[in-house]
Amino acid sequence: MVAVTRTPRSSWIEQGLLALATGGPDAVRIESLAQALGVTKGGFYGHFADRNALLDEMLDTWERESTEEVRAQVEREGGDARTKIRRAGLLTFSNDRMLPIDLAIRDWARRDEAVAERLRRVDNDRMAYARELFGSLYSDPAEVEARSMLAFCLAVGNHFLAADHNEHTRHEVVVRAADLLLECP
Repeated sequence: MVAVTRTPRSSWIEQGLLALATGGPDAVRIESLAQALGVTKGGFYGHFADRNALLDEMLDTWERESTEEVRAQVEREGGDARTKIRRAGLLTFSNDRMLPIDLAIRDWARRDEAVAERLRRVDNDRMAYARELFGSLYSDPAEVEARSMLAFCLAVGNHFLAADHNEHTRHEVVVRAADLLLECP
């Protein structure tokens, strides 16, 4: 007799996050996820009571990965505060997985107060980490707050800005803006 392999809970969550990133919360449909996973939708109910339970776990996963796990990796890899600030931004806002999820959740939060509250909690955690890192570089609390906000706005806003940059690429301008913010030559 051959054992039946059950699709792991984490696979449903990951597939849901990918669907969210590409199509928003309406794209997170049990039938579509099952098809993408190559399984029947019956296995879904062995892990989740309903679609809302999956959405909650997807948000839990995003929250943990974008705060606790980013911070842990940044601290584990070490370096000075400037290096850590850059690394945290790169891990969160420059990769092919986390960035699209983050942007989709920001869009979703505009229409769902519960998601907006989660986003506020995540952004507050991210800002607290930025304050901690900038606080090790600057003693003025107002400057720490301003630099933290500017760094966060650069990281998030960069993905919404449609402007051209004359003879410079977007990447060149973002790197130079970060250098200015971090007072790097």
